[in-house]
This record gives sequence, structure tokens and C-alpha cells, in this order.
Amino acid sequence: MSHIDVAHPYFGVFAIFIFTFVAFGLTTFASRFVGRKLADKKTQKLKLAPYECGLAPTKQPNRISSQFYLMALLFILFDVEIIFMFPWAVDFKVLGWFGFVEMILFLMLLIVGFIYAWRKGALQWQSIK
Repeated sequence: MSHIDVAHPYFGVFAIFIFTFVAFGLTTFASRFVGRKLADKKTQKLKLAPYECGLAPTKQPNRISSQFYLMALLFILFDVEIIFMFPWAVDFKVLGWFGFVEMILFLMLLIVGFIYAWRKGALQWQSIK
């Protein structure tokens, strides 16, 4: 049998973490249960009618350009690479010339990737017709 050390400095943090996890689970379960019991599942003509003087709803094809995905992917890629520079900047004096050369190589790789994306037209916004 193991002994639980209540006097440990992090015991309170652990207890709050467990309480939060249980409370979140119970709240999520309760809201789903109550929402399913109280929801009106009948479809009526009034629900599908346009509000006041709005246009009648039409079903549009779900055509989302892949340009959104590509732009978000490039943003995340370059953003994460830039984040890698902060620890280097903090330890610049400790790393010395080795760290400087490593960062120059890293920046050259980043620039090559940026130029490649630019040449391929990944940064150009294309109009959807």
C-alpha cells in the first residue's frame, strides 16, 4: 500500500486538477443529457421559412478553395519555424559561433522554403470563379 502525502507542496494543485477534470466531465454529460431531453425534434415549415423579409434559404454546393488550406499550412509552417528562433536568441551568448552558424543554416533553409512557395504561386491569392 502506498501512502498519500497530503503535506506535499503540490498536493493542492493535484487535487484541483482532479476536481476540475471531474467537474468538466459531469458538466459536459449533464448539458448533453438535458439538451437531448429538452430539444424539440419536430421539423416544422415555420422553422424552414425565411425570417421576416429575408431570402429563401437555398442549398449551396460546399466548394471551399484549397487556397485557404494552403495558406493556413504555410502560415503554421513558417510561424513554428520562427518560434524556434526564440530559444536560440535567449542562449546566443552561451552557444557562441556554433549556435550562430546553426541559426544561419536554419535561416537559409527557411528562406529556400519561402522562395520555393513563392515561385510555385502558393502565396498568390487566386480568385474563385
